[in-house]
Amino acid sequence: MTGTWSLLRLVLRRDRFLMPLWIVVLTVAPLGYLSSIEAAYPDAAARQHFYDLNVGSATFAVRNGPLYGPSAGELLAWQCGFIPVVVGLIALLTVVRHTRTEEEAGRRELTGATVVGRHAGLVAAVLAACGACLVYGLLVALGVSAQGVPVAGALALGLGFTMTGWVFAAVGAVAAQLTWGASGARGIGIGLLVLAFLLRAAGDSSETTGGSAGWLAWLSPIGWAHRLRPFAGERWWVLLLGVVSTGLLVVAAAALSARRDLGAALLPARLGRPAAKASLRSPLALAWRLQRGTLLVWTVCLALVGLLMGGVAQNVSDMVRDNKAVADVFARLGGGGAVMDAYLAGTMTLFGLAAAGYAVQATLKLRAEEAAGRAEPVLATAVGRLGWAAAHLVFALLGPAFVLAVTGLATGLASGDGARLIPAALAQLPAVWVLAGLAAALTGFLPRFAAAAWGLLGAFLLLSLVGSALRWNDVVLGISPFQHLPRLPGGTFSVTPLLWLVLIAAAAGTAGLAALRRRDMPVG
Repeated sequence: MTGTWSLLRLVLRRDRFLMPLWIVVLTVAPLGYLSSIEAAYPDAAARQHFYDLNVGSATFAVRNGPLYGPSAGELLAWQCGFIPVVVGLIALLTVVRHTRTEEEAGRRELTGATVVGRHAGLVAAVLAACGACLVYGLLVALGVSAQGVPVAGALALGLGFTMTGWVFAAVGAVAAQLTWGASGARGIGIGLLVLAFLLRAAGDSSETTGGSAGWLAWLSPIGWAHRLRPFAGERWWVLLLGVVSTGLLVVAAAALSARRDLGAALLPARLGRPAAKASLRSPLALAWRLQRGTLLVWTVCLALVGLLMGGVAQNVSDMVRDNKAVADVFARLGGGGAVMDAYLAGTMTLFGLAAAGYAVQATLKLRAEEAAGRAEPVLATAVGRLGWAAAHLVFALLGPAFVLAVTGLATGLASGDGARLIPAALAQLPAVWVLAGLAAALTGFLPRFAAAAWGLLGAFLLLSLVGSALRWNDVVLGISPFQHLPRLPGGTFSVTPLLWLVLIAAAAGTAGLAALRRRDMPVG
């Protein structure tokens, strides 16, 4: 354990921008939800009406978890049902980044050559992730309680988020010991996160409809956050499940780390072909080989969410029939006069933001290949920098189009609109391309800070969701490219803002490619 605190300070220094950013963005979200709930349901009768409509909805239970009561706090906890998933994802990615990625890049070997214990790096990464989750949970509790809801419920809500983050930080620590690369560790961790969500969704939907499979939610750390019951008679003992599980998983990770060599893995690597296939003889083919798994995962996940959101659309009309305030909320999110169209337009905005996440990841593959040293052997051949970079940017531009088209179709099939929602989904593309262009510009000009593209996405997400709900100034909201898109279906369509967004994306991407062509490679 020697050197743990020094490595912890190093981790915090390296994440001094990214960590505060995600904490602040996710802290604002519950505050915005609570303000929206109080505006849409200002009295007990309105909240009771909403509760009566949705307490038995299996679709809403799958998306948000169980709805325990009609109070403002209980509605807030239900509305925040997906936040534990986001916190868990950030926590496990943080641990993988500061453990397996460090080994893969060779930096762990350099720090290990100093006076540093074998487990110091692992423990420092877990402490950093868990500490960030604890700070986030406490900030949520303070912020929410300051708006007048019970302090005990606010604390339970925040600590539920913290507990989920702790468990998946430990999951990331175990996953980092199993595979040869960081991508494999991330795949294992995200797979377990998806499994936890599915177990929670299956258990909650069964319990909501009177089934007997509610126990499945107890197998999921995400389900534990809901079973803590914020504002509904808190079960503080549930926190012990998270603490004990985190401790056991960290001990297991340390034990597994002691059984392997530095840079090695416990799961054997599969041998590749003795000679590459003919289909890998071009930069585009190589980019397809590297990008196809990510494209498939994003497409399948968003299509499943589209089916879920399309099913929810069937209940929207009933939900807002007697509540003008809720109808106004949907109208601010987008769409025309019809409530269903407004809901679907807001859903398309969410899918556009998600597709932008894929576009950023696909673009930053350039930086990942460069940092890992895999770009140099490719560029040492007849392949030029622009051809190599353009091959990856093809997936940053066309990949989101495919993802959005499939997602729009899935949403339309579930809502009864069929293929009508495909153009509405594709209308998000210009804003998605702006994110891809900005990520390419950061990769070209500031490669060490290329990951800041995720921060830009987080800022746009905050503006589009929380800012719209709280009616922030139009000038501030206009910073997000998603604010300039047509609200389809139901809204008016204008080509001019789309052309401006495409020009901005093209200018940023072109500038990034020009900078990439002229700068040194690799930049550590």
